[in-house]
Amino acid sequence: MLLLEKTEFPREKVCGDGLTPRAVRQLVRMGVDTSEKAGWLHNKGLRVIGGGVRLELDWPDLASFPNYGLVRTRLDFDDMLARRAVEAGALLRTGVNVTGPVLDDEGRAIGVSAKVGPGKEPVEYRAPLVVAADGVSGKIPLAMGLAKRDDRPIGVAVRRYYNSPVRADDDYLESWLELRSAVSGDLLPGYGWIFGLGDGRVNVGLGILNSSDAFGKTNYRSLLTDWLAGTPEEWGMRGEENADGPILGAALPMGFNRVPHYTRGMMLVGDSGGMVNPMNGEGIAYAMESGELAAEVAVQALARPAGADRERALRAYPTELSLRFGGYYRLGGVFVKLIGNPQIMRLATKHGMPHPTLMRFVLKLLANLTDPRGGDAMDRIINGLTKVAPAV
Repeated sequence: MLLLEKTEFPREKVCGDGLTPRAVRQLVRMGVDTSEKAGWLHNKGLRVIGGGVRLELDWPDLASFPNYGLVRTRLDFDDMLARRAVEAGALLRTGVNVTGPVLDDEGRAIGVSAKVGPGKEPVEYRAPLVVAADGVSGKIPLAMGLAKRDDRPIGVAVRRYYNSPVRADDDYLESWLELRSAVSGDLLPGYGWIFGLGDGRVNVGLGILNSSDAFGKTNYRSLLTDWLAGTPEEWGMRGEENADGPILGAALPMGFNRVPHYTRGMMLVGDSGGMVNPMNGEGIAYAMESGELAAEVAVQALARPAGADRERALRAYPTELSLRFGGYYRLGGVFVKLIGNPQIMRLATKHGMPHPTLMRFVLKLLANLTDPRGGDAMDRIINGLTKVAPAV
């Protein structure tokens, strides 16, 4: 397997750096040491602040997922994953800017074209199967005619690092629900976060969904600094003095907003296929899950001769993705539309937050953490909803 990376490792990437138990499970499946000795900061759950209530919700105890989350910067995280791939036999090439697919006479992807090195020398790489993991830009699928769907949710997130020893070591991921439009004062569909990194710094950011009228009209960087201006002074997040780097932003492609996930010799994984969870903005877990599934399908398909038999095996990939996440993402689309209404957002925050049992249900739903078999009543309700919801 040939792994092509545009930049050099380690490299920065815009992210909240917080991992739910769903992402932790994928790391464990990969054989990654997630102990604190290995540089991970563990957390017990999610602290939610809103409606005048501060609530700490532990991650659920489930057979299918670990009961802890993690924090680690993408600077280290992506580098670690790349090294794991090399250990597993992948050939890593960095400084390779993939520019598009190489197509045969029938329009099937048989490799990629790229520019390499300081001189940007043109190169072609040929392969029996192309896996597009090129993120929200989707350069390869776009060249294959796969545009983003406008009927699926999308979000925008901005984040910044701050030196804040007071908040750097935290047993919980922290989520603030009351973000308000600077224009109307209405609650916005999204949340702010403060994730301690355990090294004297915090990752602070916010994410907003496109179901609000304020989407695209809001200066998200100003919204972030305005929100932080209201935090306690001792946290050190009110100005530039303790900032560690600029405010950076990125789009969050959600709910399978680019399909099909396999076509003409090309598979889409992660953000390239719009796999961010509409409920909570989490993308890492679904990128790793789709990558694992793509690898399993590819191994089986490439063991067959090229032609109809191999294509039949490759088509199992989008089918399985739809079975796993299609109904859940459909629910996510409904959720996004509901909280886009400021009145519903206000009522949900005011009346939901004071009820811990309800909020534990909401945590399971939003983080997609249930046992598929033998779970409790909450699990059965959530699993039932995802089964009856039509797949996206």
